[in-house]
Amino acid sequence: MPLLRAERVRVEYGQIAAVAEVTLEVDAGEIVALLGPNGAGKTTLLNTLGGLLRPSAGRVFFDGRDITRIRGDLVARRGISLVPEGRGIFPALSVEDNLRMGGYWAGEEYAQRFDRVVEYFPVLAERRRQQAASLSGGEQQQLAIGRALMSQPRLLMLDELSLGLAPRVVAELFAILRRIHAGGTAVLLVEQQVPQALALAQRVYVLQRGRVVLSGTSAEVGADAAALSAAYLGDGAARKGERRDAAAHVRRDQDRLDIVELETLTVPLSVRDKRALQVLADRTGEPAGALVGRLIADHVAGERDRTDGAREASA
Repeated sequence: MPLLRAERVRVEYGQIAAVAEVTLEVDAGEIVALLGPNGAGKTTLLNTLGGLLRPSAGRVFFDGRDITRIRGDLVARRGISLVPEGRGIFPALSVEDNLRMGGYWAGEEYAQRFDRVVEYFPVLAERRRQQAASLSGGEQQQLAIGRALMSQPRLLMLDELSLGLAPRVVAELFAILRRIHAGGTAVLLVEQQVPQALALAQRVYVLQRGRVVLSGTSAEVGADAAALSAAYLGDGAARKGERRDAAAHVRRDQDRLDIVELETLTVPLSVRDKRALQVLADRTGEPAGALVGRLIADHVAGERDRTDGAREASA
């Protein structure tokens, strides 16, 4: 029996289905990655599994019990903790008060839970009296994870762990996730850093427009570069050749999964900019990745035309 099972879950915003009949499972002690482009429904699905949203159809089971209609705080008591996108810490409170909020029903076990959390994140013990807003981005993410761990979850769900963080910090957090998993906690991870997610997870689900379009082990999903890039760029873009630009080669080296990207362009975006980009993509009917690629190509072509024109005028 899986630890978590979602059966044909559907979540609607008005007449729009953000999640359309998604079925997924997470076994005890397993790491599962949930991938897909912006607007695919990943955050909505996590919030539904965590009891923050109610599905319009489908059921959610945790440890064999139906939790579809129970409140978020009761879901947390059952053993599911969610680290939301943007961290969701209480900036005006101290580090320790944030951790107390995560373990507010811990009672006499609070000290033991605190000690275990700071084993993973020693900086939180050093900064325990410090206001949470004064922490760096990486430290705030540590605090968000630590707060979630204070409830001693059996399943830890993380939404966009790497958002806005430097690569070095992201690598450190992924290493800590491995330790948390080794301690017996199952993990469901939403992540835009595809190579890191594939290297961490045992199994993967890929969402596109609210539906699971690809699933399997991390090796299987990573090896199917065409299907993976099509999920991010859309089938039409893939047929036009943009699939080639986003494709990845996957290799196994001493049981470690690495991704070598053929062409990579990293564009840092704030959460606000990401949402604005998704709105524009929705209006044009293009996947966000295809829209960005087209805008960049148009800009480069325009600059090239202006340069060529200037050269001709000066000749």
